[in-house]
Amino acid sequence: MSSTTSSFPARIELTGEGLVLRDWTEADLAAMPELFDHPDIAYWTPIVSPFDEAAARARLARDRQLRAEGTAILLAITVDGGAPLGEVMLRRAPEGTELGYAVGPAHRGQGLAARAVRVMAAYAFEQLGVERVIVELEAENDASVAVATQTGFSLLDVPLIKGEEKGRPYALQTWGLDRT
Repeated sequence: MSSTTSSFPARIELTGEGLVLRDWTEADLAAMPELFDHPDIAYWTPIVSPFDEAAARARLARDRQLRAEGTAILLAITVDGGAPLGEVMLRRAPEGTELGYAVGPAHRGQGLAARAVRVMAAYAFEQLGVERVIVELEAENDASVAVATQTGFSLLDVPLIKGEEKGRPYALQTWGLDRT
């Protein structure tokens, strides 16, 4: 069980699928509102809205705290290590090793989320030794369902995760991808 409770490296850079997934830095703060301050992201994710520079600073601080605690990794999705186009997350949760993703509106339609999920899943399998990664999403979130399907996830026969976020009820399905 130590592989699921050990800390994450202080710095991470993952490459593959034509992407470089890298740590967020202070240099990204100005770009983050363009990526995350959008109605779709506000609706489908727990990311704070409106998302401004103060929210970017808080997110960067939270990212570093979660990494230090060994709870989660948030990485910028880039094509070359430069400008961030979105984010991919790996979180150790009671229900499993969860992946999440958000792509800035200007960068959608390029397969960035699916490619980032494949790279992060490979990291989870190969470096962390997990047997399954999961994504939790709403059935009505067509874009996320498409990413889960394209990346080989299958809907798991487990109860819906119900709750409320930002004043709106949600019911999340759990999708799983097993190590091969």
